[in-house]
Amino acid sequence: MKLIVAVAKNWAIGYQGDLLFNLPDDMSFFKETTINKVVVMGRKTLLSFPNGRPLKNRVNIILTTDKDFKEEDCIVVNSFNELFEELKKYNEDDIFVIGGGKVYNDLYPYCSEAYITKVDAIVNADTYLHNFDDDKGWLLTYASELHENNGLKFTFNTYKNKDVRNYTSDDVRR
Repeated sequence: MKLIVAVAKNWAIGYQGDLLFNLPDDMSFFKETTINKVVVMGRKTLLSFPNGRPLKNRVNIILTTDKDFKEEDCIVVNSFNELFEELKKYNEDDIFVIGGGKVYNDLYPYCSEAYITKVDAIVNADTYLHNFDDDKGWLLTYASELHENNGLKFTFNTYKNKDVRNYTSDDVRR
């Protein structure tokens, strides 16, 4: 399983349920990376999409504690155990955690890699990602050249997890 996200300099990722940045190059990277793959997200992330509809040409898995939540063209799971059981059906390299904040921060220990677009900005935010630069278990293995969209400078980065947790019920906290 992998993680994909854009972060501000202070590891901020969202504000009031929205993304912090409009970066066409990052959106293209996200689409190219996740198309025909499996995306794992929370209910609020799904509902933040246009018309609250799942992403096209992907398997959309929604992790929510709302046992009554149903959405067409989505697989809904209500616990880590259910999620990990469902994920066994797919190639690990084809699974991407795409948000929101709680889902990212709960699942990053189970990810082998993280694709993090780092934006050279500090903006108003209420949701933050774990700081991978301060985590000795994660190693920065790639940083792109500097890009710029809409006046914002950013780089594409890849981190590898040296201590990936297995999907075992012993580890499950939810």
